[in-house]
Amino acid sequence: MAKRGGFPGGMPGNMNNLMKQAQRMQRQMEETTKELEEKEYSASSGGGAVTVTVSGKKEVVSVKLAEEVVDPDDIEMLQDLIVAATNEALRKMEEESQTAMAKLTGGLGGLGGGFPF
Repeated sequence: MAKRGGFPGGMPGNMNNLMKQAQRMQRQMEETTKELEEKEYSASSGGGAVTVTVSGKKEVVSVKLAEEVVDPDDIEMLQDLIVAATNEALRKMEEESQTAMAKLTGGLGGLGGGFPF
């Protein structure tokens, strides 16, 4: 005679395994996040005239300017080059972060970066 109102046998064991897997994934995500935060990402603009380096914590670490790009009569161009290099460095950092987290989650949308709902 079949049992009613539940999953016969094994459910507590399956749930326990699921919890262990979730805890392991969480540890792996924490380790990966720490590794990513310690990395630095650089990008250049203006043919290498401006180079910006950011950390995995989304902080600007350095800005390097080629001497010839510093023109007091064209500050606007220098500002644009700094913004372009900074945005590209941040994009690189974000792309690597998403790729690393997707490997851990097996492509499960939303994990590690908030839920899409």
